[in-house]
Amino acid sequence: MPPFRFIASLVLAFALAAPLAAQESLVRLKLDGKPLEGTPLAFNSRQVFLLARDGQLFEFPPAQAQDYSLVPSGFKSYSQAEIRGGLMREFGRGFEVSGVGHYLVVHPSGQKDQWAPRFEELYRSFVQYYAARGWQLTEPRFPLVAVVYPRQSDFQRQATKEGVPPASGFLGYYSTSTNRILLYDVTAGRSDVDWTVNAETIVHEAAHQSAFNTGVHSRFGVAPRWVVEGIGTMFEARGVWQSRRYPNRADRVNRGLLSSYRSQAATGRPGAEAIAEIVSSDRMFQTDPNGAYAQAWALSFYLCECEPRKYFQYLSKTAAIPAFSNYRSPQRLKDFTDVFGTDLTMLDARVQRFVAGLK
Repeated sequence: MPPFRFIASLVLAFALAAPLAAQESLVRLKLDGKPLEGTPLAFNSRQVFLLARDGQLFEFPPAQAQDYSLVPSGFKSYSQAEIRGGLMREFGRGFEVSGVGHYLVVHPSGQKDQWAPRFEELYRSFVQYYAARGWQLTEPRFPLVAVVYPRQSDFQRQATKEGVPPASGFLGYYSTSTNRILLYDVTAGRSDVDWTVNAETIVHEAAHQSAFNTGVHSRFGVAPRWVVEGIGTMFEARGVWQSRRYPNRADRVNRGLLSSYRSQAATGRPGAEAIAEIVSSDRMFQTDPNGAYAQAWALSFYLCECEPRKYFQYLSKTAAIPAFSNYRSPQRLKDFTDVFGTDLTMLDARVQRFVAGLK
């Protein structure tokens, strides 16, 4: 089908689906010769964003699509069994797929499944953490998928293929496009090696995946990076992801980032200017990544511990940013100050006082 006819068909599909309230259009097509079913999230004459029934996001020029048709049944996720079958076909021999609760985990064949229960426990800890603070999260729309590679070289090869550059000590990541966690098992399946060597990375990335699938962030909006990384770094602390076992505030402190933030505070670095900078732009994560992560953690931890209602109000606001839109600096700052006030000097003083009192 010519590209202009494909776009016209998408417009027609949306027009037909509009009166059906919550029902989303389901389209069937071939992309690079492979069948694909999904719902169009956004499109123009140059690109189409299609959410597939397994939760992956496909971006492609209209000319790549062939054999387009509209399916009357409407869009819904594949079942867990269907996604499991797709993963088995995708990864083939050498891998198995295990499932517990919300998770499907691809792991090397012959190994006792240890990963699915771990990921499910992390997901439940994430939901419970917010529920205890008065925020009921939404159920994930799709089964959550994680892929555990047995060798670092296999993991790095896939990361490079997905455009994620390898780095020293790089063990895993969550992709908003595939909606999957990919990681390398440093224990290599050995039961005599402590899996918590992976724990900080696993917990951080599982927090990202949970947040993007329960309404804390929008996968297709522009979530401020300080918000995303602030939550990820908060969950690295054992008192956050193991709150029943470690219930004290001291257990919820990310010790490494506490030290980094205090070092910055000793030089006068944080300040109201730093809050304004990290709230209105992601630039600090490129120019001063260590400082950015410390600032994101400290601000997020303070707000979640001391001003949870306002914090959740703000998270709801950022999660509602329209998909694939620009979220410009002035609007980012306004959204923040609309909730927390314009006196960032006073806010910074409260954050620094809170962090100074942590033990």
